[in-house]
Amino acid sequence: MQLTLSQMPSVMRRNKGFTLIELLVVLAILTMLAGLVGPRVLSLLGGAKSKTAAVQIADIEKSIELFKLDVGRFPTTAEGLDSLVSKPAAANGWNGPYLKGGVPNDPWGNSYKFTSPTANGEIEIVSLGADALPGGEGENADIRNKP
Repeated sequence: MQLTLSQMPSVMRRNKGFTLIELLVVLAILTMLAGLVGPRVLSLLGGAKSKTAAVQIADIEKSIELFKLDVGRFPTTAEGLDSLVSKPAAANGWNGPYLKGGVPNDPWGNSYKFTSPTANGEIEIVSLGADALPGGEGENADIRNKP
């Protein structure tokens, strides 16, 4: 024999669901956990962007090396990183594109800065970090292909 809701004793009816206070206590606990764990997760996310920029810079540098093997020189600063995607006028032997999908922006949405040749005759690829300004610390620090 099964009892209907109106036939159940009042004690059994009260235990059928959660009270408002129980729900508020659970929400308070979840809020405290989010407050403790959230900042740690966000700090790890910031570090991931810096690592992503370093990986992208390494990929761009390898593409520039392929450009040099084909053309016999590094792209100039004036030609820029776009020379890895479309043939510059003075690049005999160009066999690109050397980057699939075009030149990427850094993880913060800014263009990479490219200098060639530098004072020591090398190339330099730089992301200016989250603030897009030279220098800085943490997430705002510059990320370069050569330290």
